[in-house]
Amino acid sequence: MKLETLKDLYIKELKDLYSAEKQLIRALPKMAKAATNEQLAAGFTEHLQQTKEQAARLEQILSTHGQSTRGPKCKGMEGLIAEGAEMIEEEADDEVRDAGLISAGQRVEHYEIAGYGCARTYAEMVGDEEGAKLLQTTLTEEADTDKKLTELATSTINVSADK
Repeated sequence: MKLETLKDLYIKELKDLYSAEKQLIRALPKMAKAATNEQLAAGFTEHLQQTKEQAARLEQILSTHGQSTRGPKCKGMEGLIAEGAEMIEEEADDEVRDAGLISAGQRVEHYEIAGYGCARTYAEMVGDEEGAKLLQTTLTEEADTDKKLTELATSTINVSADK
C-alpha cells in the first residue's frame, strides 16, 4: 500500500495496532500464568478482556473505511512480546520475576499509548470523529492500565523484590 495521504497513514496505523492487539491477546495469558502475585495475574487477565474489546474497536473503525484488518505483522509488538517471554523464562525469585513482568507490561502499554495517540490524532485530522472517540477510549484504557501497573509495582511487588 502506497502512502499518499494522511488517511492512508491512518489506515496503516490502525492495521498495525490491530496486529499488535492480536499478538497481545496471545501473550497476556502466558504473562498471567507466569505471575505469582495474585493481583498481577488478575490484572493481566483483566487486561486480556480489555484488549479483545480494543481489537473489536479497531475492526469497527477499519470496517467504516471499507478496510479489512489484514496487514503486516507489527514488528514492534513482536519484539516487546519476545522480551516479555524472555522474562518469563528467566531464573529468578518470584517477586523479582513479577517486577520484570510489570516492566515488560509497561513497555507494551507505552508502545500502545504512542500508537493510539497518533491514530487518534490522524482520525481527528481526516474527520473521522467516531474513530477518534473510539481510539480515545482505548488510549484512556491503556493509560489506566499503565497507572495500575505502576501502583502495583511501587506499593507491593518492587518492595517485595527488594528484600
